[in-house]
Amino acid sequence: MRLPGLLLSATMACALALPARAQTPGHPDEALFRAIYRELVEINTTESSGDTLVAAKAMGQRFLDAGFPAADVQVLSSGPRKGNLVARLRGAGAKKPMLLMAHMDVVEAKREDWAFAPFTLQETDGFFRARGAIDDKAMAAIFVATLIRLRAEGATPERDIILALTTDEELADSPHDGARWLLENHRALIDAEFALNEGGGGTMREGKPVSSNIQLAEKVYRSFQMVVKDPGGHSAQPRRDNAITKLAEGLVRLADFDFPARLNPVTEAWLKIVTRLEAPDIKAAYAALAAGDNRPEVIAPLSKRANYNAQIRTTCVATMLEAGHAENALAQTARATINCRLLPDENPAVVEETLKKVMADDKIAVIPLGTVVDSPASPLSPQVIAAVEEIAGDLWPGIPVIPTQSGGYTDSRWLRKYGVPAYGVSGIFSEEGKSGVHGLNEQVGVKQLFDGKTFLYRLVKRLSGAERPG
Repeated sequence: MRLPGLLLSATMACALALPARAQTPGHPDEALFRAIYRELVEINTTESSGDTLVAAKAMGQRFLDAGFPAADVQVLSSGPRKGNLVARLRGAGAKKPMLLMAHMDVVEAKREDWAFAPFTLQETDGFFRARGAIDDKAMAAIFVATLIRLRAEGATPERDIILALTTDEELADSPHDGARWLLENHRALIDAEFALNEGGGGTMREGKPVSSNIQLAEKVYRSFQMVVKDPGGHSAQPRRDNAITKLAEGLVRLADFDFPARLNPVTEAWLKIVTRLEAPDIKAAYAALAAGDNRPEVIAPLSKRANYNAQIRTTCVATMLEAGHAENALAQTARATINCRLLPDENPAVVEETLKKVMADDKIAVIPLGTVVDSPASPLSPQVIAAVEEIAGDLWPGIPVIPTQSGGYTDSRWLRKYGVPAYGVSGIFSEEGKSGVHGLNEQVGVKQLFDGKTFLYRLVKRLSGAERPG
């Protein structure tokens, strides 16, 4: 699941007074969309007790009921309760297909923790509320409704439009990760010139839209364990070189260390926009970094701001600690989990060697965890960005479209890894920290959901060639 693009309050404030002209509920296919959205949201697709295969079959039936040929609607399962759906709207074949992707699985939601039943869609006080109301069943339902609507309208796009609804996006290192599994086992079904996926979206402040974000890159997830082994002993006879002290000293060195700062095309474009209304020291630091000067003292104003620092360099931070076996004994083992977020073109092996140097102690073992998914940034496609800017500008006049690099990851990491440029964009606006995504009481504004539906319908129509300007 995505993390929202990082924006400055100053940039946001300048847009608060601008009007929005996006459409409200009442589209010709509103009833169908509502039915699709409700059905999908109310299918439990958690890992513990849910079933994405049921969801895939339900959405597949929607396409069959709409008259799509059975050969163009495929439900593909990689294991029990694991389903993916691939549907295709045939075009003229003048261009390579475009891919729409959304995941159907959701994170866990315990009824006793929530203010309402998480798998019963509610419409209350202007909000749709349920687990998956945004992440990511909103886009999944919109894409299903969009393809059905285009077929009903008799649209003949210049290219095929492929929809892939996937499983296990929310699970790290899952062997059933739908995006990866489809790319490795059914590449021909979803091969495309580019893809639209989650990861972007819009940011609101005080109920007003202030920016529309298009995600072009994701930092690469890599964790390590730092482990110190020691014979231990009685705590009545302490040694200064005990396991906990050695590990702590290494963690202090890590806390004082910064990887070199540098920009890529995405972060440079992002910083160029968001620093416009910043203080002079921030502007100067950005200008220096953009010119290739990354001396710590020069770019300190950027490094001191957590949101900027996370964008301009690889970061590693201790997130978990474990040590000792008794309060009256010296620890025989001390370990820390270090979570790193690598810049898209960072070499994981170099990061590992750097951490060993930072630890500066051969008694601190540095052990890599999990699997690294190297994922290069998508190019700044003039075709995609121009379409996003034009349609967003029409629906939300004056709102900037900002390229972003996410700290978290989505299925786009697999698409980019396998050579399919992916663009995270939804047109669904939400207040930062108030959507409940991955947390309690997930919700999305009714108007915001329908505005996003309008935006994505127009974007898909434009990029597929079903809409020809002029």
